[in-house]
Amino acid sequence: MEDHLQVISSELEIIKQDFEKRSLEVGLRARVAELEKPLHQYRSHNFAIKLRANLSKIEELKGKIGELEAALQNCELRVEFLEKNNEQWKEQFQCSQGQVRDRDYIMGEAVGQIREVADHLQTLAV
Repeated sequence: MEDHLQVISSELEIIKQDFEKRSLEVGLRARVAELEKPLHQYRSHNFAIKLRANLSKIEELKGKIGELEAALQNCELRVEFLEKNNEQWKEQFQCSQGQVRDRDYIMGEAVGQIREVADHLQTLAV
C-alpha cells in the first residue's frame, strides 16, 4: 500500500509539475497576446508618422519642382529675348556694313574726281 501511495504521490507530483508548466505556458501566451496589441498599435503609429513625414517631404519636393520649373521658364524666355535681340543686332550690323561700303565707294569716287580736278588745275597752271 505504501508503494502504491508513493506511486500515486509521484504521479501527482508529475501531474502537478505538468500542470504548472502548462499554466506557465498559457500565462506566457496570454501575456504575449496582451503585448501584441500595444506592439501593433505602436507599429501602426510609427507607420503613420513615417507616412506623414514622407507626404510632407513629397509636398516640399513638389514645391521645389514648381520653383525650378518657373526658373526654367524664365530662363527660356530670357534666351528667346536674347536670341531676338541678337538677330536685331546682326541686322543692324549688316545695315551698317552696307552703309560703310556705300560711304567708302562715294569717298573713292569723290577722291577720284578731286584728283581729276587737281590734275586739270595743274595742267592749266603750267
